[in-house]
Amino acid sequence: MTASAPAGSSRNSHFLGAKLRTLRKQNRLTLEDLSARCSQLDPQAAPSVSYLSMIESGKRVPSDEVIGLLSRLFQRSARWFLDGAPEVEAVVPRQRPGGAKAVPLEPAFLFSKSLLQAAIPELLAQTGTTGRQFAHLLIRSHQEMSRNDFPDLERAAESVGGRRFPLGVEDLLALCAGHGLTVRWFDRKPLLARDGDRELRSVFRSFYEAPGTVYLNRDLESDPARLKFDIATHLAHKVLHDGDGMKSAHATGGDMGGSPDGGALVAGLSAQDVLHAWRDFECSFFAGALLCPKIPFRRFLLREGYRVEAGERLELTPALVMRRMTKVSPYPYWHFFDAYPPGFLRAVYRGNGIPLPWGNMARVGDPCPQWAVFRMLESSAGPDRGSQISVLRDGEQSLLYCCHSRRVKDMAGNAHVLSVGVDLSPALESHGVEAADIVDAIGGACLARHGTSRIPPSAAKAIAGAAAVLNISWVQDALERPARVICPRSSRCPLPEPCEGAETSHAQEITDVRAEILGEAQRAGNIGARIARRRRAPATGR
Repeated sequence: MTASAPAGSSRNSHFLGAKLRTLRKQNRLTLEDLSARCSQLDPQAAPSVSYLSMIESGKRVPSDEVIGLLSRLFQRSARWFLDGAPEVEAVVPRQRPGGAKAVPLEPAFLFSKSLLQAAIPELLAQTGTTGRQFAHLLIRSHQEMSRNDFPDLERAAESVGGRRFPLGVEDLLALCAGHGLTVRWFDRKPLLARDGDRELRSVFRSFYEAPGTVYLNRDLESDPARLKFDIATHLAHKVLHDGDGMKSAHATGGDMGGSPDGGALVAGLSAQDVLHAWRDFECSFFAGALLCPKIPFRRFLLREGYRVEAGERLELTPALVMRRMTKVSPYPYWHFFDAYPPGFLRAVYRGNGIPLPWGNMARVGDPCPQWAVFRMLESSAGPDRGSQISVLRDGEQSLLYCCHSRRVKDMAGNAHVLSVGVDLSPALESHGVEAADIVDAIGGACLARHGTSRIPPSAAKAIAGAAAVLNISWVQDALERPARVICPRSSRCPLPEPCEGAETSHAQEITDVRAEILGEAQRAGNIGARIARRRRAPATGR
C-alpha cells in the first residue's frame, strides 16, 4: 500500500471530501475521533478537526502527507482517495440487536396489562425468582435495547465533575463536602455471607445513611480504585435522589449485580424491589460517568488502544474500564460479563446480542467449555488474562466475536472473571469485507481440527485491517492465538465429538422421539401400500 499521493493530486480531488465523509461515518468516527487517530500515527502531520471539516466540504485539498495518513488509517491506498470516482457507496452493516432476541407477544389478548400484572407475580413465586432478580433482568434488557444510552445520567455526572479526568480520592471527597455529605469510617473484615442458597466470602464495603452521611470501610483506603467507585455511587445518590436513603449497601459478591442481603430471599415481586434495583443502577451508571466522563475517557481509550490495563495507572477498576468501554466507544457492538464460579453471571451487558453462556440465577447444566470466561473460571492455572477470537455456531447461524478476559479477585478475595468483547462482523462489513466468508473460513478451519485452529492468513489479514480502524489492540493480540468454535450449550455442539470437559446428556430429546414415531409410521405406511398394490395386481402365469 503506497502512503504518498500521486502528483497533481489537486486535479483529482473532486470526490475526496465526499469519500472521506462516507468512510468516516460508516466507521462511526466523529471529526474529533478522526483527528485524534491521525495524531496517533503522526502528531506533526495530523490535521485538526476544523481542517478535516474543510476537506470534507471541499474547501481544502489535503497535502500528500495528510492523504498518506488517511490511507494508513483506513487501510486504503492513497490513489483510492484520488481516483476521480464518485463518492463511495456507504456500506451499511446488518444491524445487531442488543440483548436477547425479541419474541412476538401473540395472541395479543394474553399479553394485556391486566393479565401480565396477575401472571408475573405468580410466575416469580412459582419459579423462586425474587423481585430483585426480576428487576435486574428488566434493567438489563432496558440497557441492552437502548445500547447503554442514558444521556440524563451522563449530563448529571458531568455537571458535578465538570468532565475532569482523572479524579483522585481527594477530588471526590471535596465533591462530597461540596454537596453536604459527611464521610465516616468503620472497620470490618471479610465474613461468610449467605446469598440465596449459597455462601460466599463477603466484605461490607460502604453504605449511605440519610440524610447525608457516607460510611466507608477503612480497608478501602489501601484500594483507591474501589474507594473512588464507592464514593462516587453514594455521591450519585445525594445528587439524584437528595440522599433519601433508598439505596442498597455495597458488599462484595451477590447475585445479579446486587450485594448479599443475608437471610432468605423471598420469591415474588414488590414495587420496592424494582425501585431499589433501578436506583442502584442509576447510581452505578452515574459513578462510571463521573469517574470516566465520555469525551475525555474516549480520548484516553483511543490513545491506549482500548487496553484495559491502562486504567490501572489512573486508579480505575478493570470492571469500570470495561463497562465504560462499551458505552463511550463509537462502535456499538459490545458485550461484558462479570462471572463468579461455578457459573453465575453477576453482571451482563449484550449490546451485540451474544447468547449467554449460562444464566444469572442458576448455572445451566451443559455450558460450552470453549467460552474464554468459562475456561478461566474453571482453572486457576495459566495466564490471568488473554484475548480470544471465537466463531459462535447457533443452529444455522455463525457469528464472529473477539473478547479480552481477566481473572481478578474481589475485595473479599473471591476469584471471578471479567470479560469484554465485540462482534467483529459489522466491523468487517464496514471495511468492505464479506463477513460471512471470513466466519466460514475460520469456522471451517476450527471444525477440521476439533474446534481449535490458527486463523487462516487471509481471514487474519481482513480482521487486522478492521481492527486497525477500530483501534482495539487486543483484537490483534487474539489473532496471534488459536481461534475456537463456541456454542450456546454443549448439548448443541457442532463438533463431531464433544469437547473435552463438555457435559453430555444421555437423555433422549422429545423431538427425536417424535421424529422416530413419524419415521416408523411412514415406513409402516410404505410397507402397507406395497402389500396393497401386490394384492390389487392381476394374477399372471396361471
